[in-house]
Amino acid sequence: MLLQGKTALITGAGRGIGRAITLAFAKEGCDVAVIARTQEQIDATAQAVRDLGRKGVAIPCDVANHDDVVRAVTTTVNALGKIDVLVNNAGCACFKPFEELEIDEWRRTLDVNLTAVFLFVRAVLPVMKAQRAGRIINVSSVAGVKPIANQSAYCASKYGLNGLTRVLAMELRPYGIGVHAICPGGVDTELSRQAMPERDKTNWLLPEDIAQTALYLAALSPRAAVDEIVVRRFGSDPL
Repeated sequence: MLLQGKTALITGAGRGIGRAITLAFAKEGCDVAVIARTQEQIDATAQAVRDLGRKGVAIPCDVANHDDVVRAVTTTVNALGKIDVLVNNAGCACFKPFEELEIDEWRRTLDVNLTAVFLFVRAVLPVMKAQRAGRIINVSSVAGVKPIANQSAYCASKYGLNGLTRVLAMELRPYGIGVHAICPGGVDTELSRQAMPERDKTNWLLPEDIAQTALYLAALSPRAAVDEIVVRRFGSDPL
């Protein structure tokens, strides 16, 4: 198994991409702390992990709240003993013209998509530095690689996340911690269906496609570094 004996903390793990990553990791021998706001969803995901023979711990958390994040990381370490992989997957989207964007929508997008990553990385660093090893995988977007009309807040958050990922890769290298970004194109999730109900998603990526990419990064050789992986729909044009 690729992740035998490893432990991961995955945010936004109650549904969509986060749930798919959680199950992909568990199938490869990983114990998982399942993090999200909705108790019912994380309970179901954690049970699915246990059904696969691994430890699954459901921890409710507002990823943009500092105290919640510290508590989630502490609970994970107490329950699972360590954190080998952090997957910052939790996200939100508000797609509308810039002039129609409300300040609360802007702030919430930046808080969940960018500040939450800052909070979780800060919280897990003492654990990973003590281990002298770790993987941090940030789920970004093609919206962090190219501008998309009517997605100003989302693009700003994902461009920022990609920049943060690169800086962290430099600063954490001396501690044996690898930092990576996955930039998916359109993925058929509940979030995308809510944000873009008018779009035909017949040929969009599925959460399992992104989970496969996350698994590759989590199992990457410590001799190798991958900064960013763009995963686009097969029928879309190269970026």
